[in-house]
Amino acid sequence: MPDYGKLRELVSHRVTFEYDTGAKVVGYMAACKPATGPVQVVNLTKCDILDATGRVLEHHESFSLVPNAFVNVRVAEGPRGRDV
Repeated sequence: MPDYGKLRELVSHRVTFEYDTGAKVVGYMAACKPATGPVQVVNLTKCDILDATGRVLEHHESFSLVPNAFVNVRVAEGPRGRDV
């Protein structure tokens, strides 16, 4: 498992999160949550979400991101929960 705690060292730096599709999330790391222990959420400011070609899809003054490895999608509503 990656050491997500190292993300705390990036607070106040401009960072880029890159995804397997080529999409990117770029912004200034404002905070890591929770304050201690494993990082589960990061707050970014002046954040852009870019597609694989570098085109800005969205801009946010403040954006919360889960920086951890994605493992599943589950239907939360409907006749029964199931993995997708």
